[in-house]
Amino acid sequence: MGKGEVNRRNLKWYRFQIRARKAFNRVPLREHQKIYILTLLIGGICGFAAVLFHVLLDFFQDHIIYDVASIPNGWGISLAVAIPALGGLIAGAGLYFYAPEARGSGIPQVKKTFYLEGGRIPARVIPGKMILAAFNIGTGASLGREGPAVQICAALASLLGRMFAISRRRLKSLLPVGAAAGLAAAFNTPIAAVTFTLEEILGDTAGKPLGSIVIAAVMASVIERLLLGEHPLFSVPPYTLNHALELLFYALLGTLAGLAAVIFKEGLLGLRKFFGRQQVVPPWATPGVGGLVVGVIGLAALLLTGSSSIFGIGYKQLSAELKDNLPIKILIVLGIGKLIATVVSYGSGSSGGIFGPSLYIGEMIGGAVGILTKFILANPRIQPEAFALVGMGAVFAGIVRAPVTSIIMIFEMTNDYAIILPLMVANITSYVLATKLSPTPIYDALLLQDGIHLPHTERSVLRQIPVSRVMTREVITVNGEMTVAEAFQHVQTFPEHHHAYPVVDEAGRLVGLFTFNDLKRALAAGQGNYRLHEVASKNLVHAYPEQTLEAVMFKLGQKGISQLPVVSQKDPSKLLGIITMHDIVKALAKEDEMAPTERV
Repeated sequence: MGKGEVNRRNLKWYRFQIRARKAFNRVPLREHQKIYILTLLIGGICGFAAVLFHVLLDFFQDHIIYDVASIPNGWGISLAVAIPALGGLIAGAGLYFYAPEARGSGIPQVKKTFYLEGGRIPARVIPGKMILAAFNIGTGASLGREGPAVQICAALASLLGRMFAISRRRLKSLLPVGAAAGLAAAFNTPIAAVTFTLEEILGDTAGKPLGSIVIAAVMASVIERLLLGEHPLFSVPPYTLNHALELLFYALLGTLAGLAAVIFKEGLLGLRKFFGRQQVVPPWATPGVGGLVVGVIGLAALLLTGSSSIFGIGYKQLSAELKDNLPIKILIVLGIGKLIATVVSYGSGSSGGIFGPSLYIGEMIGGAVGILTKFILANPRIQPEAFALVGMGAVFAGIVRAPVTSIIMIFEMTNDYAIILPLMVANITSYVLATKLSPTPIYDALLLQDGIHLPHTERSVLRQIPVSRVMTREVITVNGEMTVAEAFQHVQTFPEHHHAYPVVDEAGRLVGLFTFNDLKRALAAGQGNYRLHEVASKNLVHAYPEQTLEAVMFKLGQKGISQLPVVSQKDPSKLLGIITMHDIVKALAKEDEMAPTERV
């Protein structure tokens, strides 16, 4: 293409921007109202873009790698190794020569653009990421679609902002709006998309465009559901905690998930460093080398287990495997295989995310722990599929270090409040362990490996919010002189979402705590006439108003509980309030309302 042709195209683009800006400025609305219209436009367009990417990726997967993996003869075996290698070579060339910004997940690139480049993402990223990532994953790269959807939609938001000549300050704030819309449509979890954007992309920055993020996420999710239907990504039967000892095994699951997350992160960074330094294979061809290794791993897993889910995202097989209660040996093989294949795919420079693979690895670990728990406790009602679902969130929490998102995401997929407690136990255990062993979150570590230092280094907003800001001060308490039988009848009149009740004496001083299950056990033991202060737990875990929400989340996960009494640090018997997981989830939005904001 000649220089004259390029100049003519640039002139046409400039003239289009002028016309778009004039039309936008003629709209008889105030500026903030125009921005909300632009937000709706971003949400709508991102919804369609995410659906297009989803359909394109499924087309490549179904008609290339999964078709090849189903061929029963020697040709199928040869092609299962060759196709990922060839696909990696083609995608690698496109990424290197056309859209180098489209390598990898896309989320670190969005963070870099947001913090350091004023929100300007090159327009070529949109077709480059959409086509090359879909083709790369569709030919076998063991990566996910959520990261690419985030980058595609952030790039669309950036493009729309430039089309309408939005100021540089406003343009930057459109990126998280597009990112939330992309994730909401890609994963069909709009609330988790909002919290992920707040936790991971925006972090501790002030002036978060919360209103626009929510609007765009909802808009994109609505369009995704209208076009693809309201089919849940994963479905499991309603969860029931059958034995208190199950929580110990959920803590074990969290420990294994945290260790797997650290191995995943360190392995990915190490292999990425190796491919970046080696001088034998040219940079554009390294995804082909990675594809060859993935082909061998995927073929071995296919021959050993009969599953082709090492290739590509694996969501379709994931849904089936969640229901089939596969043998523990198969779960271990698939989990290890997926972890290695994803590390190799990403480390060699392919285009795709780590969101989906982290869920897959978590499902395999969780399923294995669930089967082990069912065997040890000899309880046929224990649900390994529930452990698998919790494992997804636990590995995600350990890898991505977005603990609130990891809990909300699984809850949003299941709509089952009963699973919150085991989720918290496993996710917080995984998060704390992974943070202790390898402190830097994976997306920040990837940027640091490239020599890019973001202005914010402090991790979660949760570290900045004190308990006193979000705790519930009007606490439902029960008098310690009440009998167990009376209390059992009394608490049934309380709201269902309350699970633990502080016990106070006549002076209103905290003397204990009990749960509804404690009452049932006391009645079953013939203690109906006992006073509450005699049977209520005295070894209380509590929070202080000065503590941060991160410290509270650690306590909740460590003890396997969902709420804590808040007491005075000077006088622990002085009850000041109560804090629940629900309060912590609301705290992210609360922080935005209280900060000086730039509403986009």
